[in-house]
Amino acid sequence: MKALSQKRRHPMAALALLVMALLLTGGLYAVATTTNEAKAETTTYSAQDIEEGQKLFQSNCSTCHGMKAQGTSSGPSLIGVGASSVDFQVGTGRMPMQMQGPQAQVKPKQFNEEQTDQLAAYVASLGAGPTVPDAKDVDIADGNSANGAKIFLANCAMCHNAAGQGGALTRGKYAPSLMGVSEKHIYEAMQTGPQNMPVFNDANITPDEKRDVITYLKTLDNNTTVGGFSLGSLGPVSEGLFIWTIGLVVVIGFTVWLTSRAA
Repeated sequence: MKALSQKRRHPMAALALLVMALLLTGGLYAVATTTNEAKAETTTYSAQDIEEGQKLFQSNCSTCHGMKAQGTSSGPSLIGVGASSVDFQVGTGRMPMQMQGPQAQVKPKQFNEEQTDQLAAYVASLGAGPTVPDAKDVDIADGNSANGAKIFLANCAMCHNAAGQGGALTRGKYAPSLMGVSEKHIYEAMQTGPQNMPVFNDANITPDEKRDVITYLKTLDNNTTVGGFSLGSLGPVSEGLFIWTIGLVVVIGFTVWLTSRAA
């Protein structure tokens, strides 16, 4: 028994344990990073849509993004960005860009809905990525505005301000107003992180929470004077200036009144 207890482990045992630990860690990482891609893999597009989308892409987008969407010095690679990113950028008129600049501007759409879907189909065929949300994902009838307000104030208000009116960023960039933006495009923006916006994948903000955020924004959109005067919905700057100005006028008026009585 003593001889058995003193028997050393095989020198390869530690290496085997290390390899198993690495494989387990890699597997968990792969599961975590493909959470948002699972839905993408279930979406299928017809071969005709992909073919038509490729023609549209090569005619209108390849100058900046390359003939195979591999990216160039003028535009990033679109492999793996998913259909949702294309639907947002093209559906809001941001793409194709009119000119290079710090940020793509919203403008009238160049493509109709069918062409936008075809472009999305082609880009989606290049690599798995976020898909266009379905009607249930953006149905605000099932949303919770109060919970959406909490999530929005914690994650989005620092750029878009608490009222969703947008705000200035650095180097000529800005966070756009979210008023009048469709439910689908708000959801896609959270999925894909356009421009300077971070990506809020399903591990950060769940699909139900995304719907709650949209519900909150639509509540603001339909009730522009919640809480009284909006003061441009610019937040504490305009509110502080308003209070300071009114307070100063009251103080000056009271001072004049006191001096007139003393005289």
